[in-house]
Amino acid sequence: MQIAFAPEEIVAAVQPIELRGGTKRTISGIAGLESAGPGDVSFLGNSKYKTEVSRTRASVVLLPAQFDGQPQDDQLFLMVENPSAALGILCAKIERTLWPKPAPGVHPTAVIEPGATVAASATVGPLCVVESGASIGERTYLQAQVFIGRGAQVGDDGWLMNGARVATECVLGRRVRLQPGAVIGSDGFGYEFVKGRHERLPQVGDVVLEDDVEVGASSTIDRARFGRTIIGQGTKIDNLVQIGHNVRIGKHCLIVAQAGVSGSTVLEDYVVLGGQTGVAGHLTLGKGVQVGAQSGINCDWPAGTQLRGTPALPFMQEQRIQVLRNKLPELFKRVAALEEGK
Repeated sequence: MQIAFAPEEIVAAVQPIELRGGTKRTISGIAGLESAGPGDVSFLGNSKYKTEVSRTRASVVLLPAQFDGQPQDDQLFLMVENPSAALGILCAKIERTLWPKPAPGVHPTAVIEPGATVAASATVGPLCVVESGASIGERTYLQAQVFIGRGAQVGDDGWLMNGARVATECVLGRRVRLQPGAVIGSDGFGYEFVKGRHERLPQVGDVVLEDDVEVGASSTIDRARFGRTIIGQGTKIDNLVQIGHNVRIGKHCLIVAQAGVSGSTVLEDYVVLGGQTGVAGHLTLGKGVQVGAQSGINCDWPAGTQLRGTPALPFMQEQRIQVLRNKLPELFKRVAALEEGK
């Protein structure tokens, strides 16, 4: 990564609430507080690292507005509302420099079938396939080997990275991002046991990703058996996540790596599933439910509940059980000693 920002450019980008100190060094790198050196920008995104601020050698440090401390010589503190978000603004500028979208147009090796529609401002990369009846929106970028199935719709300003797949009749809203290998519209896992064998049940619905949805690498979202699998506006799905058929996920949810949601389950708005969480089918998790990593959900939970464990329980209850579980070896010793004393 090669970058070069004057301190004044960083100030203009993040618009800090307050400036403390100053530096004239050109910023050429980003690093954590402990490893940063002169010429780096760093940030305090977690309060557990606040003691490192006084020791960091970074030239520019993004800090929460309420932070109490002063910079060293040749060091600039930028006090902002959210240091992580401020760094994100700077990284967005870097991203546009490192990975600019190519000029609009269709690569000579791409296949655009008759009846497909590609906006003049869109970019279709090498070896992509856009089947008949599909549509690609304004300024959308399909990187190499992206497949868009028959009748699928991809909205404006999307970015589908290499190897992403959007199957027949699926719908992507505006500003949708698919990481490499994401699959939208694979068949739902539907079988019926008939006369001693598992008979496949055709999956004839589709998938809808609303505006600003992002799907991580190698994640899969199954098409509905009938009707729609729906991912709500602004929801972010991490890598290696499985979403089953007819699932409905609300707005601005977070689904972390290796989580799985079984068919016909409903996640209301702002639900968070930690990594490797498993959710059984035909359940409802209310608005704002938060689930800790590696939890197993096997029943409905109301809005605002915090959960962890397998089977999942309210967070503090599971914490108390964990404390008692850790005491079991000593408890068994005491019981054995009591029995020997009879």
